Amino acid sequence: MDLIDAFRANAWFYLSSVTVLGLLVGSFLNVVIHRLPRMMEIDWKQQCLEYLHPEQAEKDAAKPRERYNLVVPRSACPSCGHKITAIENIPIASYLVLGGKCRACKAPIGIRYPIVEALTGVLTLVVAWKFGVTSQAALAILFVWALIALTFIDADTTLLPDDITLPLMWLGLIVNAFGLFVPLTSALFGAVVGYLSLWTVYWGFKLATGKEGMGFGDFKLLAAIGAWLGWEMLGQVILLSAAVGAVVGVIGIILKGRERGAKIPFGPYLAAAGVIALMGGAEINRWYWALGRP
Repeated sequence: MDLIDAFRANAWFYLSSVTVLGLLVGSFLNVVIHRLPRMMEIDWKQQCLEYLHPEQAEKDAAKPRERYNLVVPRSACPSCGHKITAIENIPIASYLVLGGKCRACKAPIGIRYPIVEALTGVLTLVVAWKFGVTSQAALAILFVWALIALTFIDADTTLLPDDITLPLMWLGLIVNAFGLFVPLTSALFGAVVGYLSLWTVYWGFKLATGKEGMGFGDFKLLAAIGAWLGWEMLGQVILLSAAVGAVVGVIGIILKGRERGAKIPFGPYLAAAGVIALMGGAEINRWYWALGRP
């Protein structure tokens, strides 16, 4: 009996295995969330240097540079530089055992690390339960992992990296070329309409106010969601994300004294709406249209 057969024969084994995998991936997503924006910044600075000061860029290129990517250097405590060992990097458990502090210097470890790990584990479990032991489950889990990374990167930096949004969009189109979630036509128009809908809102707002209401990354993220879930889900995703964003914005103004003109990243709300649409969008749409029937 191979692993797939074992999963199909024992639901508990399947769900517990994917949950553990989700926790491990959540630990890696913490690295992506922290390092990818930094990698983008380094790349942008290098491009600016090559354009503005090509001679200096050529000299710098001849010097050995420390590698910085998603793999190296090893994760370390930002306070004392202590290298994180494998035993200190067990999702959630290490945080609890260490009491939320660095093993070397006792500096506090951010609570968000175990939150990302737990969120990834829980959503992986829910998606696996929803889709069962299928190729849909594996692909839907990848979709959700990407949305989690984008959520926290946007919350930190107001950036939605093309390195994630564009591959996510293309993967959605490829997946639906085989009709795994929606027909290819629906996926194609989902990507096109998703991008153009927010693009239109962006330019309408800018022409009316002279300000930018959102970033281009939001267009690409909605295009990616449309490529995975089809154009039929776009109205639901936009309305839900806008409603949640408005509520959170008002709460921020009331509780935290946030200025009315302060930037609020829209990506987390699009991502949350995308997960909801993935899990129950069809049921929500059927419920909504049933309301108008006599």
